[in-house]
Amino acid sequence: MRLVDSHCHLQADRFDDDRDEVIARARAAGVERLLVAGWDEPSSRAAIELATRHDWLDAAVGIHPHDAAKADPAAWQGIVRLARDRRVVAIGETGLDYDRMFSPVPAQLDNLRRPLELGLEVARPVILHCRSAAGSTAAHDALVEELDRAGIRPPPDGRESEAPGSAAPPAVMHSFSGSAAFARDVLAHGLAISVSGLAFRAGEEATFGEVAPLVPEDRLLVETDAPYLSPPGAPRRRNESEWVRLTAERLAAARAQDPDALGGELVNAYDRTFRSAS
Repeated sequence: MRLVDSHCHLQADRFDDDRDEVIARARAAGVERLLVAGWDEPSSRAAIELATRHDWLDAAVGIHPHDAAKADPAAWQGIVRLARDRRVVAIGETGLDYDRMFSPVPAQLDNLRRPLELGLEVARPVILHCRSAAGSTAAHDALVEELDRAGIRPPPDGRESEAPGSAAPPAVMHSFSGSAAFARDVLAHGLAISVSGLAFRAGEEATFGEVAPLVPEDRLLVETDAPYLSPPGAPRRRNESEWVRLTAERLAAARAQDPDALGGELVNAYDRTFRSAS
């Protein structure tokens, strides 16, 4: 089965002792594309350095909502400069997290608006994190409002603005978590959806069973979010890119799809999303 890992953090310190080995294991497991996402300016620089050392890796640069309140104007200007590096294929990780609330809402909203504007400016998709507090949809609702505010919105007649296979998605819902209604909403805005091991954990799997068939093949991605969010069957101590295979196999089952056919679609969707403008 062909594989991609459309979102991981291999520059994290949990990989300091064996980073090259982790990358080699991913390659040996069949991972053909791998995107290393930043969460602040230093980690974004480190993502670019990794993508420079390994020519089959790509980088994304951004400031995570957890770090929104700590990011001063100089840090944001650093992200703007990094976004123009040839190894950078996306802006992010950014978004909203109203669950853990490490940054206040106004700071998170400001931190989301700037990369949405930057993504449109440099023609790169924006990688979006979205978590609402338990029993709430506040972050999900706010994210859709911000997509509209940025001009990423469905046409008045309610149909998707892009024909399948045309332009790259303007943004990616990273590690999708939410209702089928939310999935329909972001898909109508032209976004891609990326699936992590989180989708197949207890409490998420039943809901994701409704979402999995909804995503068009050219806007479906798979990821690890390593070192986090190990899928069922993988070691919980530290997730690695090689374990994206387990998530991809479960995704194929959820879509009642042949795994080998899905693998080819995942590679094509990755290239359409991240490499069509590079």
